[in-house]
Amino acid sequence: MFKYRFILLFLLAFFAHCAKVDPVTGEKVLVETDTRKKSRELVDKQGGLFGEIGKSSSGTNFEFSTSNVLWRATLKSLDFLPLVNADYSGGVIVYDWYSNKDDKESIKISVRFLSNELKSSSVEVAGHKKICDDVGKCFIEKLNNKFTDEIKESVISTARLLKIEDSKKDTKK
Repeated sequence: MFKYRFILLFLLAFFAHCAKVDPVTGEKVLVETDTRKKSRELVDKQGGLFGEIGKSSSGTNFEFSTSNVLWRATLKSLDFLPLVNADYSGGVIVYDWYSNKDDKESIKISVRFLSNELKSSSVEVAGHKKICDDVGKCFIEKLNNKFTDEIKESVISTARLLKIEDSKKDTKK
């Protein structure tokens, strides 16, 4: 029983010393023990443990995100292809091998975004074709520029339509 009284007295003495005296008024002020609140306020002000990730410290603003018209147009235009990788920060979308009906031939498309501007030179499309014979031996060759240019023009025209839709939504607000 003495042991519990000692622990209780120790805890009371410990918490009694948590109060500090204000040097100006001379009043006792309780020390805020909720460190989580302070750390949360710090995170809100300064952007977290690693600072403001995703925000550019330089004057350039080069972000690819779902608000980017070219990005959305590419995903919309090529939505029939199986997606392998989409890297917003790197500006690259890679699709997997796709075959419509013929299992012996399939295509693979990758799209690189060179800028945020809505023009043909902002998008680079690369395509490959895989042809397999009856034995199972496959050959991969690069698709001709005509095919990749058609895909690029499809993406650009879809981006123009999306931009018009976005501007109509903005004027309604």
